[in-house]
Amino acid sequence: MPHKAPEGPDCFARHRTLIERAADAVTSRDHWSPYPESPSKSVYGEYAAKDGEAAFQGHLNEPFDLPGHPGEAWTSPSETSPYGFALGISYPRITPEAAVAAAKAAAGPWRAATPDARAGVAAEILARLNAASFEIAHAVQHTTGQAFVMAFQAGGPHAQDRGLEAVAYAWAEQKRHPAAARWSKPQRKGDPVVMDKKFTPVGRGVSLLIACNTFPTWNGYPGLFASLVTGNPVVIKPHPGAVLPLAITVRIARQVLAEAGYHPDVVVLAAEEPGERTAAALALHPDVRIVDFTGSTEFGDWLEANARQATVYTEKAGLNTVVLDSTDDYQGLLGNLAFSLSLYSGQMCTTPQNLLIPRDGITTDQGPRDADEFAADLTAALDRLLADPARAAGTLGAIVNNGVRGRLAEAAGAGRTVRPSAAVQHPEYPKADVRTPLVARLDADTDRDVYTREWFGPVSFVIGTDSTEHSLRILRETVRRYGALTAAVHSTGEDVLTAAEEAALDAGVHLSENLTGGVFVNQSAAFSDFHGSAANPAASATLSDTAFVAGRFAVLQSRRPVPTAAEEAT
Repeated sequence: MPHKAPEGPDCFARHRTLIERAADAVTSRDHWSPYPESPSKSVYGEYAAKDGEAAFQGHLNEPFDLPGHPGEAWTSPSETSPYGFALGISYPRITPEAAVAAAKAAAGPWRAATPDARAGVAAEILARLNAASFEIAHAVQHTTGQAFVMAFQAGGPHAQDRGLEAVAYAWAEQKRHPAAARWSKPQRKGDPVVMDKKFTPVGRGVSLLIACNTFPTWNGYPGLFASLVTGNPVVIKPHPGAVLPLAITVRIARQVLAEAGYHPDVVVLAAEEPGERTAAALALHPDVRIVDFTGSTEFGDWLEANARQATVYTEKAGLNTVVLDSTDDYQGLLGNLAFSLSLYSGQMCTTPQNLLIPRDGITTDQGPRDADEFAADLTAALDRLLADPARAAGTLGAIVNNGVRGRLAEAAGAGRTVRPSAAVQHPEYPKADVRTPLVARLDADTDRDVYTREWFGPVSFVIGTDSTEHSLRILRETVRRYGALTAAVHSTGEDVLTAAEEAALDAGVHLSENLTGGVFVNQSAAFSDFHGSAANPAASATLSDTAFVAGRFAVLQSRRPVPTAAEEAT
């Protein structure tokens, strides 16, 4: 029997204006966000903050409630807050085979729904996620180590923006073709040949989301909502250190799906035991046809090479680079760069690592500065920014895991350290591991083996080059070979800026120019900024564009002849 979409609440009618406005926003690329980023009582209500914290506290040391979720036991991923306490939460335990089977069994009516219906349900999920932003913020803070305000913004409204952006792209792309058409071909004699044709977007199958430790919602929501709106059920495999933010997401998604008349197993949580490593088994399952992944280059490359039955979208790692040539706002440059290096202790895939500057220096509005003087000035800017422990803790957050600690310790022996990393005492969480950025001096010719590695975390290098031309050549060569999520340039010369734009186009990386104010290279705005690029090895997808959604569905047609008047008469 053919599957039928249920006749549940008309979520599309409720959210149509929002969806259409989002679709307009991705074409205009101007600033727009429907989800307020301020954790203010005047925005979210008098009791939202208190209720969200209470909801988070209620999860601690308890089984996570997911009514009707498949699974026969409980798994305890050993989530530990980077601020110094164990979460103690257990989640439904389900094998990879059972998770995929459950999602596949629930897929029929969801696939049969129209793009409008699916987009409406997705928008309703996002509305309820927004209402739960404080609960999610505490979950993000205590699984990733982000400071609370950043966890609220990046884990809540900004992630929801990215999710809605994917909804808009997926909805619009499926409506590029009409749902039905009448085709009429004139004949030399007699009546024309007439056919009625239907065109149906059909999802590829089960979609797998493999989420990361540091930005589980911001990086996870685009793939989740792109797959849902294109008709695919989704299995969410969280990082074992950051399950809770996505478990809350799954709970809300399943509630909305059930209320709309669909089977809640359209979204399934696949948490794992410590060391179980189920991502590979899930990714190679023959019924998994889409994989979204954020994480290490090693595993991302493995997925691209081995999950051959699926369309694979990855965001991995790279060598984010800044080219320094000249500036007419040296203090603005230093302040902007210091904040970029410090935000969330550099635990962002967009944080600058390689700062390329001619050995002889750059021209500034405060006089020339050679590479060593620039490194000293940057150190002073970091010291000013992080002098107050409370302010520093609010900027740096906490170190998320031992991998970051290990790289930070190793970096102390790389090149010549000009600013060692230092511990900061957190005013609220004395057990939190809070570290300031390490800055080291390298030489482009002798230290290539050091700066062509990614040092994810609070590690950056001031690298002396022969000239700005040499710096641009290094940018082009290293990004082409190793990848990057971001690049930046500082110059007062239009010829240099033009050359930098050409280098970025050749390398396939997004470029920021002369950032000295309140916009930072490691932040991007949904509906306007693209994040990631399949044009270099750091990613195989962009958040978000048409390529990010188009491979998740196919348009299938059916056609039948229309009887002529004579045929109908008989």
